Amino acid sequence: MTEGDIRSDEPSPLQLIAPDGTPAGDVDVGLEVAGLRELLRLMIRARRLDRQCMALQREGELTVYPPFEGQEAAQVGSAFALGPDDFVFPSFRELAVAVARGVDAVEYLRYHRGTWHGGPYDPIANRFAPICVPLATQIVHAVGWALGAKLDGKAACSIAYFGEGSASEGDFHEGANLAAVFRAPMILFCQNNCWAISVPLQEQIAAPIFRRAEGYGFPGVRVDGNDVLAVYSVTKAAAERARAGDGPTLIEAVTYRIGPHTTSDDATRYRSEEEVARWRERDPIERYRRYLLGAGLADDGFAAACETDAEAWVAEVRAALTALDAPPASEVFDFVFAEPPATFARERERFLEGRERGHA
Repeated sequence: MTEGDIRSDEPSPLQLIAPDGTPAGDVDVGLEVAGLRELLRLMIRARRLDRQCMALQREGELTVYPPFEGQEAAQVGSAFALGPDDFVFPSFRELAVAVARGVDAVEYLRYHRGTWHGGPYDPIANRFAPICVPLATQIVHAVGWALGAKLDGKAACSIAYFGEGSASEGDFHEGANLAAVFRAPMILFCQNNCWAISVPLQEQIAAPIFRRAEGYGFPGVRVDGNDVLAVYSVTKAAAERARAGDGPTLIEAVTYRIGPHTTSDDATRYRSEEEVARWRERDPIERYRRYLLGAGLADDGFAAACETDAEAWVAEVRAALTALDAPPASEVFDFVFAEPPATFARERERFLEGRERGHA
């Protein structure tokens, strides 16, 4: 076994499309041709945006950014399987999920630009909670929402996205147990990308993550996270199960983080170029493109059009994002007290007067 891979004695993830793009299982997941083609368009859009965000950070237009290249199938495939009323609880690396769910990319990226905490988009309207940086806390949030939905009689589920490192946090175990006890309609979606910052997978776990579900009394499934159809299939089944009142499911999507943990991380210090090259050969977008072409579901013209569309869209996002002004200084005070005390009001006044004199 080498770093950045699952152990050879562990069960193989569910796979419908082989790395070379040929069918490896029953590829009929219930999607029409338009839906199958949309998966490719969304993954290409997401990767283009991800790479642009890396460039924007290097140019000083974003503060810090967590890239997700290599995880497009895990994110897009799972998000595409959700219903319009289902609610997403992301970590800080789910930009592709946001793209697939229709969240405004400029509003989302205001968080990484430092002009708004969590993004100014409406989480209720988008069914997409604010970005969550503290590890695994979004899992507990997702359980709470799911329990509320159940009590309200809603036919909807929540999904919490997290990494394999977060699966070692207490909030993961507490959330899983709470979801099991109350049969909460939710999905625990672990993107096992093989590295928790610089800690490799084999130094984090002694057994497959998906098997933890058995100890809590609900199903767990391991899926090839670079196979978008396989991810879509297992997520759709988990969502349907949750909405039917049968409780939670733990999905472990085995994938890989091609880039660094964030733009402040130097991944070359702890992993080899050979390892990254091996995973590039399992590229989720190229795999799915080959499948569509081989199955006659799309042609080279469609794939090229997806690239052109993504390039134009990302250029629009970049232009709108870099044109944003800094938020007014008063915002540091605006959301602290419903009824500000006199001392706080005086502090605000002195602060703003000082800024005006400094700018004179």
